[in-house]
Amino acid sequence: MPPSKILIDSSFLIALYDRDADEYEECREIAKLYRGQFLIPQVVLTEVIYLVKRNMGVPGAVSFLNEFNNSQPDLLEITLEDLTRVKEIMQQYESAKLDFVDCCIMALSERLNISQVCTLDQRDFSIFRPNHCDYLEVLP
Repeated sequence: MPPSKILIDSSFLIALYDRDADEYEECREIAKLYRGQFLIPQVVLTEVIYLVKRNMGVPGAVSFLNEFNNSQPDLLEITLEDLTRVKEIMQQYESAKLDFVDCCIMALSERLNISQVCTLDQRDFSIFRPNHCDYLEVLP
């Protein structure tokens, strides 16, 4: 049985909308399977728009936003409590050099008791050991 909610990382979200991405079909299949269960942290959206605009210009960013808005996504805010946990995760895994957005997703997973993440970034999420479960299941 599918989980109730899944957190989405930038790499997955970009591949989900980039028809030229190697992982496009696989990400689309996951999106169909877990329809309506994706939670997208606002920091992920910020990172995605930055990357899409950098690589494809304003037209690419606008096109992404049009399609993204039509999907009626569930966006999550990062709280001050989350930021405290982000800082702790960054310090705990300092040698791994985890990025800020990944640490935000990790903190949200703990606060919301979510154990699955859609990401193409296997490394960072596979080394993290959350407080609420043994590990985060990474999809795809």
